Amino acid sequence: MERLRWYSPDGTVGYGFCEECGSTLFWRSGETADKISVAAGTLDTPTGLTTQASIWTGEASDYHALDRTIPSRPFGTEGSQDSL
Repeated sequence: MERLRWYSPDGTVGYGFCEECGSTLFWRSGETADKISVAAGTLDTPTGLTTQASIWTGEASDYHALDRTIPSRPFGTEGSQDSL
């Protein structure tokens, strides 16, 4: 039985999720249709990953401790994450 389902609310961004538990596993954008991003929380540790930038920090709740040593943007913007 296949448990991966894709959802695209607006036809430009797609979210791959587990139909059994509802967890987001992947996402893709129409701007980069040849690339699928993997949700880091789905990987076994140690991952060796580090946060490179934070976006939507202006909407962070009061319990989030933002790392001021990495680039951040208070709100998302059009375009590539490479523009941070």
